[in-house]
Amino acid sequence: MGQLQSWCHPLANVLILRHTPHVKSITFHPKALAFIRDQSPALKREIGEALRDLQKGISIGLPLSRPMPSVATGAYELRVRSATTTVRVFYFVKLADTILVFHGFQKKTQKTPAHELALGQRRLQEMVDGNN
Repeated sequence: MGQLQSWCHPLANVLILRHTPHVKSITFHPKALAFIRDQSPALKREIGEALRDLQKGISIGLPLSRPMPSVATGAYELRVRSATTTVRVFYFVKLADTILVFHGFQKKTQKTPAHELALGQRRLQEMVDGNN
């Protein structure tokens, strides 16, 4: 459940209460986190901003994110590009209070390689089973 925040309007003695929306937590697979940390500051910032939007419940779609049913129902691919590289970060949103970030890789071809899909499936399963 969200929290109540209060603030006083600077031009009046009025206390305003507002409900802040629930923010989901994010759990990273260790290898996905290491991959993200290895990216350029600009890519890390863009990944972080997208994940923060997801935490707040903001839906993001193409071209930044797309569903990955070939990995799992509820799995998505975050698509981030810089001048020199394109990276993909897989995340899972089907849990009530948590977003799982489970795989990241550098995209080199138009189609996502089968071994990246399989690795993503294994890492997601590890996280769901609590074995990461």
